[in-house]
Amino acid sequence: MATTQSGKAVSTLVVSTLAFTVCFAIWMMFGVIGIPIKKTLGLNATEFGLLAATPVLTGSLIRVPLGLWTDRYGGRIVFFILMMCCVVPIWLIGYATQYWQYLVLGLFVGMAGGSFSVGTPYVARWFKKDQQGFAMGVFGAGNSGAAVNKFVAPVIVVGIGWQFVPQIYAVAMLVTAILFWFFSYSDPAHLVPAKVTLKEQLATLKDPNVWKYCQYYSIVFGGYVALSLWMVQYYVGEYGMDIRVAALLAACFSLPGGVLRAVGGWMSDKHGAHNVTWWVLWVSWICLFILSYPQTDFTVMGINGPKTFHIGLNVWMFTVLMFVMGIAWAFGKASVFKYISDEYPNNIGAISGVVGLAGGLGGFVLPILFGALQDITGIRSSAFMLMYAIVWVSLIWMYWTEVRKTELMGSRSPAHPLTAAPAMPSTKT
Repeated sequence: MATTQSGKAVSTLVVSTLAFTVCFAIWMMFGVIGIPIKKTLGLNATEFGLLAATPVLTGSLIRVPLGLWTDRYGGRIVFFILMMCCVVPIWLIGYATQYWQYLVLGLFVGMAGGSFSVGTPYVARWFKKDQQGFAMGVFGAGNSGAAVNKFVAPVIVVGIGWQFVPQIYAVAMLVTAILFWFFSYSDPAHLVPAKVTLKEQLATLKDPNVWKYCQYYSIVFGGYVALSLWMVQYYVGEYGMDIRVAALLAACFSLPGGVLRAVGGWMSDKHGAHNVTWWVLWVSWICLFILSYPQTDFTVMGINGPKTFHIGLNVWMFTVLMFVMGIAWAFGKASVFKYISDEYPNNIGAISGVVGLAGGLGGFVLPILFGALQDITGIRSSAFMLMYAIVWVSLIWMYWTEVRKTELMGSRSPAHPLTAAPAMPSTKT
């Protein structure tokens, strides 16, 4: 077992990332098992969206207190207790028979999603400031649990029945909690001093930049969670695919959206949080613009008579666009938290909890809105239309508060030969 400080840091990072991956897979469980449940209970799209999103609600609301408790008591004990509290509710899902039972148990299972606001400050404080972006990115790669769920759950559903998915996941959570306890460490120096009050910890929430980062994160994380929950049934409905093939293709979005977060952390350390986030938003804007267009047939009157054309994405082009957007959002999730570690080094837990709450609430609200829009319009791509509009808001906000303040000429411009590093526009409004 590691004994040096650097060895403890690496061990803590590895085992925390493993724990977060398992927690995230369980958090996304209804994205797969919700499909047979929907069929059994005869749910509409809105009801399915609520079922899939219910765990996300609890995982979002609990993030702020978990972040504060991590600052106060340490990430090791908080993370361990959190995982142990989820084991029994996960197991009981396999025995539920009514819609309300799934919703209630989903609320308890959703606590697993709060693990992010525990692990982020816990891991970050084990590393130097210039390595924190990478460390948080590695930990955040546990988002790939969404892809793990898509690889594992469909096989279990088809092989032995969806009821066994929660039971297997409960055992996995218990084993992971035990491993985490034996291979993680505590450092009293990482705790916020007891004299710091809750009011003082939350005082930085008066900073408007915090709310701006919440908006960014509601896209790159909230949108990621929402689409991870939504994509399997989208492939099944839009392209008529088997649940296993649908889950495999949906993983083309979920997997890079989680694994490459570490790369996003490294890029944010090197190029700055602003630069990475700005390009992430523009890539998202382009992808969502194309994804928003529904399958369309139209007729024009030509010289020689009417001509009919079809516009629409086939399954492969759709998957490529989702893959690209998954990569962009992986980078964006890391860059937003690089903003936080740069600006709030002594209050990472509280701030990451609030920003994580905003992202999680996005992941809760969006699937419900996706379902409602589909029920109202009858157009599946309306989900991407909504996301496209949200990205527009962030682009305008970022331009107004950051980009327009960049000095294009003079000694502080990025291109000036005497500038030691690319000049960063102020993020203070």
